[in-house]
Amino acid sequence: MTESYEKHAMVELNDWRRKISRNPSMMKTWTKGLQGKINQRIPGRVHEAVASAVRNMVETTLSGSEYVAKSEPLEAVSLEEREKKLQEAITSYKRTASIEGAGTGAGGIFLGMTDLPLLMAIKMRFLFTAAHLYGFNPVKIEERLFLLQVFQMAFSSEKNKQETLARIDDWGGFIDSFPGELTADEAIDWVKFQLEYRDYIDVPKTLQLIPGFGAIVGATVNYHFLDLLGEAAKYSYRIRWFQEQDKEDVE
Repeated sequence: MTESYEKHAMVELNDWRRKISRNPSMMKTWTKGLQGKINQRIPGRVHEAVASAVRNMVETTLSGSEYVAKSEPLEAVSLEEREKKLQEAITSYKRTASIEGAGTGAGGIFLGMTDLPLLMAIKMRFLFTAAHLYGFNPVKIEERLFLLQVFQMAFSSEKNKQETLARIDDWGGFIDSFPGELTADEAIDWVKFQLEYRDYIDVPKTLQLIPGFGAIVGATVNYHFLDLLGEAAKYSYRIRWFQEQDKEDVE
C-alpha cells in the first residue's frame, strides 16, 4: 500500500509541477492589472497593516520559539501516514481560520484589521506543524527559511511561484550557495516577499472590512487561504521527502 501511495503521490506532484510551470493565462494577467488599480484605492492604513503583519511574522519565524513543537519531528513514518496526519491538520487549521475570520470580519474596519496578524499566526503554526509531520526540524534556520518558501508558493504571482519552485527543487544547492553562516537577509528578498503577499491578499481582505458583509467574507477567505497553504505545504514537502529518500538510496 505504501509503495503504491508513493507512486500516486509522485504522479500528483508532477501534475502540480506542470500547473505551476504554466504561463499565466490572459485572464490572470488582466486580473493582476485590475488588482493593481484596485490596490491604489485601498486605504494606506490597510497596506500598512499588511506590511506590519508580514514583518512581525518574519521576525517570529526566524528568531522565535513560539511555534516550535515540544516533541521531535516524526521519524520512520511512511509518506502515507504523514500526509494523513497533514490532512487532519489542514482541516483543523481551516476551521480555526474560518472562525477567526468570521469573528473579526463582523466588527467592521477596526476589528477587521486585527485579523491580519491573527491569521498570520495561524498560518505560521500550520507551517511549523507541517515541517514537523514531514520529519524536518524548524528549529534550524534553513528549515525556517524553507517555511517562507512554502508561504511564497501559496501566496504570490505565477512568476514568483516558478522561481520559488526552482529553489525548492534544488534546496540543498541553494543553501550551500551562501558562503559562511546562513542569514535571512541574504536568502530572502524581503521587499518582494511583502509586496507579493500584499498584492495577493489585499482585495479579499479589504472586502472583509465592510461591516456585516465582512463576517461572511472573513470566514470564506480565511478558509480558502489555509486551503492554499495546505496544498503548497503538501507538495513542497513531498519534494523534500522524495529528495531525502533519493539520498538514502544512494547511501
